[in-house]
Amino acid sequence: METLALERKAEQNRELRERLLKLKKERNAIILAHYYQRDEIQEVADFRGDSFLLAQKAAQTDADVIVFCGVHFMGESAKILAPNKTVLVPDERAGCPMADMVNPIGLRELKAKHPNAKVVTYINSSADVKAETDICCTSANAVKVVNSVDADEIIWCPDKNLGHYVSQFTDKKMIIWEGYCNTHDMLTVKDVVEMREKYPNAEFVVHPECRPEVVAMADFVGSTTGILKYCRESSHKEFIVGTEDGTGYQLRLDSPDKTFHFASKFLVCPNMKVNNLKKVVRALETMQPEIYVPEDVADKARQSLERMLLVK
Repeated sequence: METLALERKAEQNRELRERLLKLKKERNAIILAHYYQRDEIQEVADFRGDSFLLAQKAAQTDADVIVFCGVHFMGESAKILAPNKTVLVPDERAGCPMADMVNPIGLRELKAKHPNAKVVTYINSSADVKAETDICCTSANAVKVVNSVDADEIIWCPDKNLGHYVSQFTDKKMIIWEGYCNTHDMLTVKDVVEMREKYPNAEFVVHPECRPEVVAMADFVGSTTGILKYCRESSHKEFIVGTEDGTGYQLRLDSPDKTFHFASKFLVCPNMKVNNLKKVVRALETMQPEIYVPEDVADKARQSLERMLLVK
């Protein structure tokens, strides 16, 4: 019975992939997929990446339609950087709890208390918050961005864990917002200790969105792309992975001869996993849900994203 169900699912996915190829050609569309997406979406994507790479692709593409398989703020960023493109998301309910932890009113109040500070905002934020921001960053370039800013004080939002990590690599005063990633923040020291006891020969690689005490245990700390690169180039053959489990697709693709153990069964972002292949196809069939960003908000937010893209 289980075998029959798997065969039926495989056949459905084959039909969906064929339909998707036809629709992409008809719409002149491109599929962007974050590394945290389901395998079935990453398999059909034109580009897989973290927030930074996908933001660049959105800005550079010649396609008329961008289907952004991620969460809502990522679709907003694509629309801001490519205002003349149609940007679709497979499911508009795919939000980001961390992005919701900061709002423009609260950020403006904090700016008023620290008039000499510049605002550096993690790309995991709404367009409204980006519009109140001097420069955005991703986990891949956060340290470079903070150190590039011409100010001694930095208002950092919304991720306190990533902010703590960045603060170790700058002399600037960091005023850190109290947000966090629900998924990464679940990983505990106890989880890591248990996994190391179970897999004593494995290296522990971790995303800086995890708790500081967990990050301190790592053999390597980096963005999603940084983790992928490290594991791909390392001579080590076994890893305990402290980031969202969707990265397993690219890790296994890059290094089929290596073994990867995720540090906790809870490293699954439910918002990222809301999307599936059927919804990607339906988005191109209906040209919905489409992302809209008010022009005045987009103009301000675009400046903070474009400044990020200029940081080398």
